[in-house]
Amino acid sequence: MLKRIPVTELLQGMFIHELCGSWMEHPFWKTRFLLNSGKDLQRILDSGIREVWIDTGRGLDLPSGKTLEQDQDETEAVLLAAAPTPEAAPPAGKRALEEEIQRAAKLCDSSKAAVMAMFGDARMGRAVEVDQVGELVDEISASILRQPSALISLARLKHADEYTYMHSVAVCALMIALARELKLAEEQVREAGMAGLLHDIGKMRLPPEVLNKPGKLSDSEFATVRAHPEAGARILQDSQQVGSLVLDVCLHHHEKVDGSGYPHRLEGEQISLLARMGAVCDVYDAITSDRPYKAGWEPAESIRKMAGWKGHFDERVFQAFVRTVGIYPTGSLVRLQSGRLGVVLEQHEHSLLTPMVKVFFSAKSKQPIPQEVIDLSKLAGRERIIGRESAAEWGFRNLDELWTGLPGR
Repeated sequence: MLKRIPVTELLQGMFIHELCGSWMEHPFWKTRFLLNSGKDLQRILDSGIREVWIDTGRGLDLPSGKTLEQDQDETEAVLLAAAPTPEAAPPAGKRALEEEIQRAAKLCDSSKAAVMAMFGDARMGRAVEVDQVGELVDEISASILRQPSALISLARLKHADEYTYMHSVAVCALMIALARELKLAEEQVREAGMAGLLHDIGKMRLPPEVLNKPGKLSDSEFATVRAHPEAGARILQDSQQVGSLVLDVCLHHHEKVDGSGYPHRLEGEQISLLARMGAVCDVYDAITSDRPYKAGWEPAESIRKMAGWKGHFDERVFQAFVRTVGIYPTGSLVRLQSGRLGVVLEQHEHSLLTPMVKVFFSAKSKQPIPQEVIDLSKLAGRERIIGRESAAEWGFRNLDELWTGLPGR
């Protein structure tokens, strides 16, 4: 049986089934192993992980802890609490996804080139050109206004070797969309976008062999990477061209509301709103992106996992983020009540549970079926999503082509 327990209750002899947090936050190659050394126990306690799943059938048990069923009920309640209100609906006239995809794909390519050049300047000790940053943020902001799902979802499909640059583009787009969902003034929306684009610039001060390592980091390398927020803040401070809000996000996007983050272990309201937003956007893009040593998690599964990480995110900000990307984000593989499998295309304005879905496969017959786009909001009582699925487990290799219409992205 699986149980979720605080790391403070861990004992040697327990079998770790999963560490509850981003796999970017701990130095373990594996997340499933028998805990048989005091050193590994201390590594977990010293990491940003606060809870773990243990498998009581493969190791020691505890009388306390949450069962899988209890955890799923709590997590679903957190997600449903994010249900949008009519006031939170996207502006009228939003473009359809397919109308914006081609334009967003070109913007992804040009944005990557711009960020590579900008980060290259930072690596060489040259000042950040804020005018160029602002122009890029404005282009990304315009795309998000036309259709938020296009650029946000395309930026997630980055190759492992371009992660550092496209991650900055993705977080910029997510920050802009989230800022608008939170009804921030347009000036703050622009600041949020600039903060997203520059939040990881400190990684340019990391040794290339650490930044580009094709495997999991050692403990010492992990500690080196954790210094990037302060390095980035120094770069931006030296440039004297960005505002205090942008600098603050760079410095504090790894803080957590329970005080277990870094570098300053801030908690709750000590963390600025934009930094709390940056924490959510940074983690979501990180865990849904492929890395050389680990495939990214499915977007819908990532949202579900994040909802269960107690003390990690600001509750109001996270609920707004769920309204921004959906419980089942664009590109998610889902199973319908009818037994059909489909990929999510677009979110419904007023319901997180009834997105547009392109069905293409029968889970019952295990055969492809004619592709069809269905609007679940018009099929209430007849069809609904009953679960998240893994494209890797089904062996689907062209899932992204189904919703982007772009080959081999």
